[in-house]
Amino acid sequence: MAFILTFLGKGGVGKTTLAIAAAKQFATQNKRVLLATQDNSPAFGITLGQVVGHTPQNIAANLDTVQFHSATLLEKGWEEVKQLEAQYVRTPFFKNVYGQELGLLPGMESALVMNEIRRYDKQYDVIVFDSLGNQETLRMIGMPEVISWYVRRFRQVFVDSDLGKTVAPFLPPIGAAVLNVNWTADNFAQPTQEINTLLNQGKQILADPNRSAAYLVTTDDPAAIATAQYLWGSAQQVGLTVGGVLSNQANISDGFAPLSISTIPRKSGDDWEAMINALPDFTQATTAPKPIVIDTSNRQVSLFLPSFNKQQVKLTQYGPEVTIEAGDQRRNIFLPPELNGRPVSGAKFQDSHLIISFQ
Repeated sequence: MAFILTFLGKGGVGKTTLAIAAAKQFATQNKRVLLATQDNSPAFGITLGQVVGHTPQNIAANLDTVQFHSATLLEKGWEEVKQLEAQYVRTPFFKNVYGQELGLLPGMESALVMNEIRRYDKQYDVIVFDSLGNQETLRMIGMPEVISWYVRRFRQVFVDSDLGKTVAPFLPPIGAAVLNVNWTADNFAQPTQEINTLLNQGKQILADPNRSAAYLVTTDDPAAIATAQYLWGSAQQVGLTVGGVLSNQANISDGFAPLSISTIPRKSGDDWEAMINALPDFTQATTAPKPIVIDTSNRQVSLFLPSFNKQQVKLTQYGPEVTIEAGDQRRNIFLPPELNGRPVSGAKFQDSHLIISFQ
């Protein structure tokens, strides 16, 4: 299974160049590497010095590249939906709708890209993802946890509602007539098991710094530094570990503690060696502060929220889970059984950590 690496920062700070350098570094370590980009313009190929297609192609030893093309991904994804429908529905109705007819709706591209990265997970040791590197990227990366929350909460809300209790006796015969599986009000898992499995896999990958990590990219421009700091805190909100900072052609000494800062020199022509040699060991992201630590014995949850202050963080508990707002990000914390349903007894913001205590 692959280690997935991406870069976050303001536009124009050199994220694409550093993604290429990182992919080349991993390839020299005899890792099977896929360098993937969301950029469909010619700019990526020009920076790379290679023509890049919509299917993986080898450009050097251990190194493949691919450009994600949204329309192509939509066709492939729609075929998966139709196969899933045919597996569970006795008389499929999506079979007469063709992927070539579909247009992209807002937000659809992110889901398609995430699904495509999942396809390649077992084929490579490392996937270097040249993303947009902004809030949209973070929402995309956090998508499995968000969708899982919607499935989990709305399922339970429906089951507990008067409507759910009223229609429950009718679900088995209707389900038997329409579906190839038994479906009751208490069992939404069967027809959605594959989706739930994929969501759980996505959450596990995101929570494990051995499987996924991001690095911040900045210059000495104050706006670039502020953007990197903001994205650092936002990344923690979606559960993505930030392993360090790459300072592109500039000496940055503070503002990112306790992360390590690597100063990267300018690439000289087609010579990537100096830039590659200046890169950190990306697998050391495991030593960076974890986005969340759950201590069941002391009934505490600690969230690392750098770049935010106490006034920017909001804690609420309307249901059995706890919701944290920081900046433009909202996170619902899925608590373990020992803490689930327990009311919050206190919270404090200390050293960029929000520490929540439960009764």
